[in-house]
Amino acid sequence: MAAKKKGGIAQQVRSFVEPYARELGLTVWDVRYLKEGADWFLRIFIDKKGGVSIDDCVDLTHAINDPLDELDPVSEAYTLEVCSPGIDRELTRPEHFAAYLGEPVRVRLFHTLPSGERELSGILKNFEGENVTLQLSDDTDFIFSKKDASWVKLDDDAIGGN
Repeated sequence: MAAKKKGGIAQQVRSFVEPYARELGLTVWDVRYLKEGADWFLRIFIDKKGGVSIDDCVDLTHAINDPLDELDPVSEAYTLEVCSPGIDRELTRPEHFAAYLGEPVRVRLFHTLPSGERELSGILKNFEGENVTLQLSDDTDFIFSKKDASWVKLDDDAIGGN
C-alpha cells in the first residue's frame, strides 16, 4: 500500500462519505482526522435541517463502516466517530461562513490584541477569501484573516433560526 498523506485523508473521506450522507438526508459539515494522545480519530460531523439525532449518527456509521474499510484511507488504527457539529459549531469552510452571515459568532485569535483581548463576539458581517468581518457590539468592524483565528464558532443563539 502506498503511503497516504495525512492532510488529504479528511478531504478524501469527505468526498467518499457525502453520497452516503445525502442518501440519508444529511449533509457533511466537516471531517477531521486528528491525533489525541496516542490515539487517532476520524470524526465526521453531520448536519440536517431540524438537527441531527443519535439515530442519524448511527445510520451513517452503519452505511459507511464497511465501504470505508474497503477504501482504507488511513494506514494506522483509528476510531471512527460520526457526530453533530453541536450548538457551538465551528465555521471552517466558505459555505459555513456564507450560511451564517448576519449571525452571532465568537472568535478566538492566536495572538492577543493590544486591548488584551483574544476572544471576541459579534455579528458575522462578511467573509471574502480568507478575510472575515465581525461587527462588534459598539458597531465597529473588526477584520481578521481566518489564519489569525484558532476558531470561529456560532454563539448558542445562532442555531435556533437555522
